[in-house]
Amino acid sequence: MTDEKLKPVYIECKDYTVSGEKFELLYNKKYDSLETHPRPSIKDLPNYYLSEDYISHTDAKRNLFEKLYHGIKSYMLQKKVDLINQRVSVKGRLLDIGAGTGDFLVAANKEGWSTYGVEPNIEARNIALTKNINLVDELSNLPVQKYDVITLWHVLEHIPDLDVTFNQIQKYLDTNGILIVAVPNYKSYDATYYKEFWAAYDVPRHLWHFSKKSIKNISKEYGFELLSTKPMIFDSFYVSLLSEKYKSGKMNFLKGFYIGLLSNFKAMRSKEFSSHIYILKKA
Repeated sequence: MTDEKLKPVYIECKDYTVSGEKFELLYNKKYDSLETHPRPSIKDLPNYYLSEDYISHTDAKRNLFEKLYHGIKSYMLQKKVDLINQRVSVKGRLLDIGAGTGDFLVAANKEGWSTYGVEPNIEARNIALTKNINLVDELSNLPVQKYDVITLWHVLEHIPDLDVTFNQIQKYLDTNGILIVAVPNYKSYDATYYKEFWAAYDVPRHLWHFSKKSIKNISKEYGFELLSTKPMIFDSFYVSLLSEKYKSGKMNFLKGFYIGLLSNFKAMRSKEFSSHIYILKKA
């Protein structure tokens, strides 16, 4: 967004999933956001997703942690669809960017939405395509049509070029449509508690790291108006459990659950939850 040489280092983090490499997070004052540095090239970035432990690209339930993740995921899928149904009276076309293994699209389709998805990762996309959904590998390959709802569930932080993506969203979103973005919040209590071990930094797969102010500023710059913000209560537990593993080398369920619970309690006053859902429309 601006010259990296002018940005101070906020924190240094390690890639615990694939490479073990260290990265700096640079603070962008204009947007109140953080940027991963150095950023992998477009060619190298897919290599950082090559892990069986990257849970959002698999339907595996090999252990208790993965079973818990998918159990909560199933519950949240319906909550996400309910949120959209409350916002939009007529069920039309829905586009999910970063569809993963396609379960959200399946849930929305069952509720009467005409669903389409984008998923660049070939392994996740192949799993999703077995579920009889409309899916392409990139936005430019979508049908030329307008969408009533566009969603990015924990996807915006992965996107290399925000300019291109937001311009494409403006092109595809209907005039009266809504845009839903869910991202981690680096100003949450669990983020400040775990510091460099905070799992939601997830470098270098997460290229951007947002606060509530970040989303408000960035969305305004790209021609969107923020309508409302909602907390993602379960995220603090998942992130804290994984952060405990990174910090101590083992999955401490009791400690992780406690920090996740404490983060939510503190957020009731500060309004800084581990992750938020942002509902936007064209300005």
